[in-house]
Amino acid sequence: MPSKCPPNTQEQPEHITTDEGQEQMSVDTQDMEIIHRVLRRESRLLVELVTAVAPGDTARAKVIAGHFRVYRLGLHNHHEGEDELLWPPLLSRVDLEADIVLRMQAQHERVAATLSRLDAAVPAWEATAGADERDTLVAALCEHRAVLLEHLDDEEATLLPLAAEHITEQEWASLGDHLVANTPKLTLLTLFGAVLEDANPAERAIVLSGLPAPVRVIWHVIGRPRYARHIRRVRG
Repeated sequence: MPSKCPPNTQEQPEHITTDEGQEQMSVDTQDMEIIHRVLRRESRLLVELVTAVAPGDTARAKVIAGHFRVYRLGLHNHHEGEDELLWPPLLSRVDLEADIVLRMQAQHERVAATLSRLDAAVPAWEATAGADERDTLVAALCEHRAVLLEHLDDEEATLLPLAAEHITEQEWASLGDHLVANTPKLTLLTLFGAVLEDANPAERAIVLSGLPAPVRVIWHVIGRPRYARHIRRVRG
């Protein structure tokens, strides 16, 4: 069977003075694009990893299912933070662009629906590693990825410029705070490693600069080797 889905047809914020002399806040949203890169990569790899599991290999299926649950929690908490902390202030400050925010809300609901289907398909496959269960799961993962990519592309093109104009630095930072507060610490280290995996030096500096010094030490001493072990186990 194919191992790929069908193709789809922190710097400090600055203040900008407008021509009218009104001061507007500008938040750097690059960290969101870094996170989106992780979601694109991992949703693709999940399809490939599940496809590669031999029928009956429940030990391997358990490893991949566990990795899916880490991905799922990260995506859920990321979207929940936007639902609770980003959409409300934007809707209170925009007028003609409100349709963009409402579209993001609808897309979140569609992504959540695909995750609900995966919540049924993953345990069914994990229990037996059967070929039929695998094929069902791969189809659900492909559907999830297609819906997710549509959302990520749209959000980057339309929503992030709106957030940069209307969201304060504190409000933007609260998204990361929400993720940290609602994620078990060891899982958080795994998610942090996933974010840094493909980051270039400038992006790594952005991500690491947002961490207190003690947390950076924990990452280097515990988190980085732990993530390396996790990836070796998952990707083989």
